[in-house]
Amino acid sequence: MSLSGKATLAGIVGFPVAHSLSPCLHGFWLREHGLDGAYVPLPICAVDFSTAIDGLRAAGFAGVSVTIPHKEAAFSIAETVDETARMSGAVNLLLFREGGVEGRNTDVEGLLTSLVGTLGDDALKSRATLVLGAGGGARAAVLAAARLCTAEIRIASRSDDRSVGLVAALQPYLSSRLTSVPWRARVAATRDLHLLVNATSAGMVGSQLLDMELNDLPTDAAVCDIVYNPLQTSLLQAAKARGLRTVDGLGMLMHQAVPAFEAFYGVRPLVSASLRATLEQALTNGV
Repeated sequence: MSLSGKATLAGIVGFPVAHSLSPCLHGFWLREHGLDGAYVPLPICAVDFSTAIDGLRAAGFAGVSVTIPHKEAAFSIAETVDETARMSGAVNLLLFREGGVEGRNTDVEGLLTSLVGTLGDDALKSRATLVLGAGGGARAAVLAAARLCTAEIRIASRSDDRSVGLVAALQPYLSSRLTSVPWRARVAATRDLHLLVNATSAGMVGSQLLDMELNDLPTDAAVCDIVYNPLQTSLLQAAKARGLRTVDGLGMLMHQAVPAFEAFYGVRPLVSASLRATLEQALTNGV
């Protein structure tokens, strides 16, 4: 499809960003709906983030999706934010409006929809969840688990100070009990879990593997990895080897993108089997 001079432009900012499936995802919907628009990958390092956002806004972009490591920085530069972004302290969608920069968090709804689709809407009720990480993805995972009425949400990060800070930041908003778990005690914290969520970048292509033993998880537990490249991370492979239910990161990616696409291009797309098949093939081909 060719672009006109009136094409709507959007993209994804991150560092690195070459691994991202978002251009393939949004490109699928642009073709499906025959829209005059483009969605491009934008590798921007942390020190250039604010300057780059100003430049994209001046260049006429409708907005950008935001990925690692910029979600908290995006929150800090947004002039207005939605309630979920305010609660999480993280933004994964920046929209450039006439009145300023609007920040939204669609990760929470994306992960929630993915978890419900695989586990059911009452799977975590009165149970325990362990979230690995303390960044923007972890914040989304905590809020999603809380919306599923998890009784206790444990947070373990390589930086104990960050996990303690995340508990303090989110507990006032939630009825679920939040606790900080030292990284060295993360395996012991799995003995009565119903859900383990890897909300770090560990296991992603180009990153170190996640060091996490699963032998203590109950047999009815589920394991979720928000990493989608590779689709079957070492964590999910280990979970399947134990017969545990798994939730890969592709569902979260697709569902969080729906409101972003609608905000950029004015059409609400559908998450379909053909979309998933296209993304899985892209992963097979090395994106």
